[in-house]
Amino acid sequence: METPVAVRGHGITKVFGEVVALDHVDLSITQGQIHGLVGPNGAGKTTLLGLLLGLAVADEGSLRILGAPLGRGLAVPDGVSGFVDGPGLYPTLTARQNLATVAALSSEEVPATGIEEALVQVGLDQVADHKVRGFSLGMRQRLGLAAAMLTRPRLLVLDEPSNGLDPAGKKHVQGVLRRLAADGVTVVLSSHRMDDLEALCSEVTILATGRVVFSGPLRKLSHEDRELDHRLRTSDPAAARTVAAGAPGIRILEDHDAAAQPDTDVIVVRGRVAAVDELVVRLVHGDIAVRELGTVVSPLEAAFLALTEQPARTEQEADR
Repeated sequence: METPVAVRGHGITKVFGEVVALDHVDLSITQGQIHGLVGPNGAGKTTLLGLLLGLAVADEGSLRILGAPLGRGLAVPDGVSGFVDGPGLYPTLTARQNLATVAALSSEEVPATGIEEALVQVGLDQVADHKVRGFSLGMRQRLGLAAAMLTRPRLLVLDEPSNGLDPAGKKHVQGVLRRLAADGVTVVLSSHRMDDLEALCSEVTILATGRVVFSGPLRKLSHEDRELDHRLRTSDPAAARTVAAGAPGIRILEDHDAAAQPDTDVIVVRGRVAAVDELVVRLVHGDIAVRELGTVVSPLEAAFLALTEQPARTEQEADR
């Protein structure tokens, strides 16, 4: 049986003056999926999220959400909730009062226990009576998620939901989103953090200059035919370097890569997955223990950079 489609768009175009924000975008998102939306600044992500939330109307094309065509007026579609450019909160109210206000203003019925359940889900029940003006950015993001979940939407649209979250908060929010998807809720989220997308999403759409340059399963982006850079740490760096130099399909990255990595125990090698696998076999046969092997840039980020023609970032830039 075919899985129902939660979002289907065809030829979506949106223009602001002389700027083409979206240029004939096609989009298909199946129900119960966590779908990532990524792209460089100005790629059209925020505009597309706004269309899904009914905050804007496309100039051309068709968009169906949860089986219903989107009208020409500005209104949040039935069964849809979320936020763009951060959640709208009242800083002088407490977390509980914020959710009560959202519930009172909602056109959909909120269960009597909805507020308390939402606070517990996002881990803010212990600070429910604290005013939001004292909340950190991460706590505000979690409260925004709680507000979006109040009406128990079937489509949840989130813009950078992990922004400002510490590792524990990120893990908590990811758990919430996975449980929602398991219950059949479709989640569309944008993020600049490729690790977040790889941890959560089954499919992604990559935008560049208002156009879709890729849309599909993550596995298609991280296929084995793409060369990737790997950090290699072994029990004998000198011997490992000799083995790597003679391994087919492997290139040792020197000069600026080595200079940027002060740890002399680490070798950075470039190659396809099969070539790196063969290198590991050769190292083990040479009685060289492999203590660390990981990609310098994730497969998703490597594909993103290639598809959007972005220059590779340094490790320091990636953490900013």
